[in-house]
Amino acid sequence: MVRTTSTLLFTTALLAVAAPACSQSDIVRTAFHDYRVVEVADGFVVPWSIAFLPDGDMLVTERPGRLRIVRNGMLLPDPVPGIPEVVARGQGGLLEVLPHPDFASNRLIYISYSKATGNSPGGTTSVIRGTFENDRFTMTDEIFEAVSEGNGHYGCKLAFDDEGYLFLSVGDRQARPAGDLAAHPAQDLSNHHGVIVRLHDDGRIPDDNPFVGQAGARPEIWSYGHRNPQGLAIQPGTGAVWSTEHGPQGGDEVNLSTPGANYGWPVIGYGVNYRSGSIIHESTHMEGMEQPEHIWVPSIGASGLAFYTGDKFPEWQGNLLAGGLAGQNIDRLTIEDGQVVASETILRGMGRVRDVRQGPDGFIYVALEARGDGQTPIVRLEPVG
Repeated sequence: MVRTTSTLLFTTALLAVAAPACSQSDIVRTAFHDYRVVEVADGFVVPWSIAFLPDGDMLVTERPGRLRIVRNGMLLPDPVPGIPEVVARGQGGLLEVLPHPDFASNRLIYISYSKATGNSPGGTTSVIRGTFENDRFTMTDEIFEAVSEGNGHYGCKLAFDDEGYLFLSVGDRQARPAGDLAAHPAQDLSNHHGVIVRLHDDGRIPDDNPFVGQAGARPEIWSYGHRNPQGLAIQPGTGAVWSTEHGPQGGDEVNLSTPGANYGWPVIGYGVNYRSGSIIHESTHMEGMEQPEHIWVPSIGASGLAFYTGDKFPEWQGNLLAGGLAGQNIDRLTIEDGQVVASETILRGMGRVRDVRQGPDGFIYVALEARGDGQTPIVRLEPVG
C-alpha cells in the first residue's frame, strides 16, 4: 500500500489535538473522554515494562536489572529473586516482561534483556522464559538470542497473538548508515538487526515463517528493515502485528508488520541526521519497501504500544495508544481497514512515557521514566464525568 508523504503529514499535523500538561489533580480534556491521572505506585528506578497477573499483581521491570511487584496498590520492598545479570548500561538492562497467555495454569513469564556476550560492551538481545511462583522467578530456558550486537537500540518488545505465537522486536543496534545504504545490517537477512521475530512459545521456529528455507536468511525473521521498534501490539480481532519505532531526528513510524516485508531503514525514511540535519536516506519511497502507516515529525521517541478494548473509555475502543519518550506523550490513533486515519494527543508533559498498558480493570496504566518532580511512578488514567 503506497501513500504519499503529504497524506502522512496531514494525519500527523492536522488531526492531532494537543492535550495540556497535567498534574494529578487536573482534569484532562480530550475529544471524547475527560480523565484524571492517578498515581498507582512510586519509587521505581527507570520502569520499562508493565504486566498484569490474574491474581491482580502488577509486575514492573526496572532497567538497572530488577523485577518488582505491585500488590494491593503497594510496591513491595524487595525485588524478585532469580533475575539473570543484565548489561545495565546506556539503553541496555532488564526490559520487557510478559506473562504466557496460559499463565494461570503454567505460571510462565517471558523476559527480554540485554545480555553480555564478551564481543561488545552492549551485548545482545536475549529472551528467556521461566516460572513465577511464590514471588520468585526460576529461569527454565533461553528461547532467543539475537545475532546482533551494539551499544543501544535493543528493541526488546514482546507480544503474543491469539494463536499463541510470540512476536518480539530487535533494533538495529545503532549501526551507522554509511556508504551503500542497502548494505546496512538492517537490510541483511543473515542477522537480527532491525527485525520483528515470530516464534512458538518455546522458541521453536514456525514452519510458515516467511524466510524458512531461504539460504542466508534467519528463519526467525517476520519482517525487517526496522530501526528501533520499541512498541509492539497485536490488533484484537484481526491478529495484525503493529509496531512503533524510533526514527533518527524526525521520522518515528507506526508500521503494520506483515510477513516478509521490508520497512526500508535506512534506505528510505522521513528523518535526518542528529544535530547536523543532513540527509540520511536515498528517498522517502522505493519499490519493494513499505511505507509507514503514520509518522511523527519531530520525533516523539516512540515507546509503549497498546490497543484499547476496555469499557472505561468506550469511545476509544479499538484505538491504538502510542507512547513517546522525548514527546512525553500518548497519542490515540484511530485505525480503519489497516490504516491510521486520525490522531489525538491525549496525554502530554507528565514525563517520558516508557510503557502503556490496559489493565484488567479497563483503566490505562502508564510507566513514566521521569516526571517534573523527579519521580518515576506508574500512573493510571481514570475517566471523570
